Amino acid sequence: MGLDLGDKTIGVALSDPFFITAQPHITIRRKKTSEDIEKLKDIIDQYQVEKIVLGLPKNMNNTLGPQGQKVVSFADILRKKTQKEVIYQDERLTTIQSERVLMNMKVRRENRKKYIDKIAAAFILQTFLDRS
Repeated sequence: MGLDLGDKTIGVALSDPFFITAQPHITIRRKKTSEDIEKLKDIIDQYQVEKIVLGLPKNMNNTLGPQGQKVVSFADILRKKTQKEVIYQDERLTTIQSERVLMNMKVRRENRKKYIDKIAAAFILQTFLDRS
């Protein structure tokens, strides 16, 4: 499972059973961390997720900023609550890639937000799958 964690949403992507391709799955509207993790646990159980690949936003100079620290804190809680391995994947430029995909598909600007987070999660997961 790949995740693109934001302040308002969590993009979720899943791989095929052979771990070759990543597909966008769902965008979760964030409420409270505990509720967010419960929703993720439901997906983990339903799809028998083995590993979680979490996008880690880094600055262009490879340092972690405030958003990166939020992701690390969320990962610690997620690891404890799910007992799953959480792997960080550099997510720099995934939002830009996702935006390009939606523009090429001629998705109207006002509708892109519905899709962008789960597509970014798919890019994060696909990058990990390609490396493995």
